[in-house]
Amino acid sequence: MRRDELLDAAEDLLCDQGSAALTLSAVADRAGVSKGGLLYHFATKEALIKGMVERLIQEFDELLAAQDDATYTERYVGATLAAVRQGKLRRWAVVTGASGNIFLLAPLREAMTRWHREELADEPDPLASQVVRLACEGLWDVASHDPELNSESDLRALEARLRSML
Repeated sequence: MRRDELLDAAEDLLCDQGSAALTLSAVADRAGVSKGGLLYHFATKEALIKGMVERLIQEFDELLAAQDDATYTERYVGATLAAVRQGKLRRWAVVTGASGNIFLLAPLREAMTRWHREELADEPDPLASQVVRLACEGLWDVASHDPELNSESDLRALEARLRSML
């Protein structure tokens, strides 16, 4: 079993049942592996949560880097919509899993700070850019709770409106 499949199982468990259900045994059961198979990759629950946090940050950074728009905020819009379209809505599950441990949340908080402060002063309209980035956060958060809320045409319209605000 690959590491990502174990992380997927943990995130699915968090989304379905919440943080109280996140145990190594439950993740192993969800992934269809022995507890020993899980422990090979993640020796503790904290290591598992750390892995989820690191993957979330890495994936969003990769989505940002894949965008070829002119400004950072335009790339942020593109990355957010890509995450929503691809079903990479892990932020809620990861935060739920890490919420009991401030040290596990620290890397995500640092990434959020970086994502929201990055090149803000270099934007043509820093306030509009901040509003658009915050709207992206809201879109991602709502989509993580209700992934069927917006159709593809809704997402295209939202993306066009966000980009027009810049």
